[in-house]
Amino acid sequence: MSSKILVVDDDTAFCVMLKTFLQKKGFEVTNAFNAREAQDELRQQDFDIVLTDIRLPDSDGLQLLKQIRDTSSKSQVILMTGYTDIKAAVNSIKSGAFDYVGKPINPDEILHTINQALNKKLSKDNNGGQAKKESRPSLSFVKGISSDSSRLHEHINLVAPTSMSVLITGDSGTGKEYIAQSIHLQSKRADKPFIPVDCGAIPKDLASSEFFGHVKGSFTGAVNDKTGHFEAANGGTLFLDEVGNLSYEVQVQLLRALQERRIKPVGSNHEVNVDIRVIAATNEDLSEAVRRGEFREDLFHRLNEFSIKAPRLAERKQDIMLFANHFLAMANDDLDKEVTGFDNDVAELFRHYDWPGNLREMKNIIKRSVLLAKSDIIHLDVLPPEMQQAVEEKNKIAYSKSNEEEAIKQALEKANYNKSKAAKLLDIDRKTLYNKLKLYNIDL
Repeated sequence: MSSKILVVDDDTAFCVMLKTFLQKKGFEVTNAFNAREAQDELRQQDFDIVLTDIRLPDSDGLQLLKQIRDTSSKSQVILMTGYTDIKAAVNSIKSGAFDYVGKPINPDEILHTINQALNKKLSKDNNGGQAKKESRPSLSFVKGISSDSSRLHEHINLVAPTSMSVLITGDSGTGKEYIAQSIHLQSKRADKPFIPVDCGAIPKDLASSEFFGHVKGSFTGAVNDKTGHFEAANGGTLFLDEVGNLSYEVQVQLLRALQERRIKPVGSNHEVNVDIRVIAATNEDLSEAVRRGEFREDLFHRLNEFSIKAPRLAERKQDIMLFANHFLAMANDDLDKEVTGFDNDVAELFRHYDWPGNLREMKNIIKRSVLLAKSDIIHLDVLPPEMQQAVEEKNKIAYSKSNEEEAIKQALEKANYNKSKAAKLLDIDRKTLYNKLKLYNIDL
């Protein structure tokens, strides 16, 4: 039976083109040109994959993602996004999206991502709705050599052997799960389970069952006994990813379980003793959420016995090419290619780019580049053009705030002292350049 895909995009021509392409690959495809049509289709039938633009005329792809998660649908959601929406797309991962792909869409890339999503869905279906966890996260063995990386791993080494709860903070895509699993693997619980829980993907009304389990017949749909995350992690580590997304009511239940070290499955009269270590992660400011009354202060202090900050990729300049080569090796293995490295211009661009999506963005960009590469070296022409534009804009801002006189002299030298060309390089008009030359008493 063919896998069913819902493609949602207000660009009719693109939508139809993608439908035709995927149908030729053996998929059963339905188009929707706005959020309302997509919602109607989702109510009428189940889809294996929902492929949606992040921007729609009457809503957005994130709302569709929320609807799918709220209805406990098993559909895998892939977001299509332009450069300006990368941050939103990265944040959507914590809410349960499988992945995001950048526009313009490369057919082979989207096909590869769809097949990966289908494999994950099959894995969930075969394991009672629980995705099989990789034995290690994808960033294993890449520790970095920067001072930020050294500090990070010093903190991991210090806290790992203890029983302290750890709160990991940092932007999306900075490798918080890798940090959590590194702590677990260096702890006394390393031979026990490590259970990651995406708190943003748990529907409020199912949270008790997800965390504490339930017995058969305890509520409509409870056709079998279910082991909750706490019991599954017994003896090991429970990793609460994006813990700030938990509702206030669930926070109360979680705090009680952590304090008493006992849980009661939904519908059961018997309590179960649990021995777990808790590691939590968030990209939000939980202390600010406490001040706003959105996160319980007692739970915050219970989780924050030791805090670790995951640095942004752009702050780890010395590590950028280490990670790039690591992701290159992963992409080669995944796509069965033999790309050997990056040319100097690409390496320079990587070092100056801001990486708003951090390690996750780098991984996706390098995989896309390996797929598009026509030689054994990655060149600028296979990178998203928006990366170069972002660096150019950043340099313009840097010029305006730094040594203006030196910047003008360098521009004049590059332009062979042609004032019109120099003004263009500086992104100012000719009259402004003349005024600057007079201000700094620069003689030509």
